[in-house]
Amino acid sequence: MVSADGEQLGIMSAQEALDKAEEANLDLVKISPNAVPPVCKLMDYGKFKFEQTKREKEAKKNQKVVEIKEVRMSPSIDSNDFNVKLRNAQKFLADGDRVKVTIRFRGREMAHTEIGRDLLLKFAEQCAEIATMDKEPKLDGRHMSIFLAAKVAKDSKK
Repeated sequence: MVSADGEQLGIMSAQEALDKAEEANLDLVKISPNAVPPVCKLMDYGKFKFEQTKREKEAKKNQKVVEIKEVRMSPSIDSNDFNVKLRNAQKFLADGDRVKVTIRFRGREMAHTEIGRDLLLKFAEQCAEIATMDKEPKLDGRHMSIFLAAKVAKDSKK
């Protein structure tokens, strides 16, 4: 048994422990029920739960959820359109998000998937200074895609 201050009170029966808890106007909480003998502590359980939820909310507030943004292209994309898509992807990466770059093949374009692969590798190369390629270009049905992740996560405001 442990007191509210963290002081060891020794081994005692469950009834004695409950009496001490009632006397101190606190709750008797099992800290590690699987230990032999089980370890119990005197504490205000309501206050303990409140502080625990408060710590969880604080931890949740400080974490950033990384979203996956998608940029879609076709193998016959023009250079200006390519540059616009590239700028958008770089903006997403600067915000700390992951980017999925996808190329959709239509009709006879499926016979020339190497064009799409080269385009994806060129895209990854253009983003190389701010991002790393997570996976090599992968063909999945009529879509070929790569994932880019930001090298350095954006500093959070403190």
